[in-house]
Amino acid sequence: MLVGCGGAKKAAATASSADYGYTESNPIKVGGVNDGPAQERAYLNRLTGPNGEKVTYNRSGSCCPFETKNSAWGGMLDVYVVEIEGDPVKKKLYLNMYDKGDLYAPKGFLFK
Repeated sequence: MLVGCGGAKKAAATASSADYGYTESNPIKVGGVNDGPAQERAYLNRLTGPNGEKVTYNRSGSCCPFETKNSAWGGMLDVYVVEIEGDPVKKKLYLNMYDKGDLYAPKGFLFK
């Protein structure tokens, strides 16, 4: 089943890679430099826990400079702390608002 993500590329089910979104070397590429923060929120708003639990998130900052053709000054990843209702373990997700890629739910999450 494919579902949309705020008008971005189509999103599939759960990522096959265990580190997808969890590491700076394999960030979630939501794309859309001009509306990047909105694309990030649209993506995060689509996430649920593994059994449909509510998900909340807060941006904790930026990190990890990288080169991208989509910005003359290079890019920075945005880091979000994500909580699944009923799960005491907070997850840290890395999002790239500069580059586009296929969108998946990271391991331990599903899409609404």
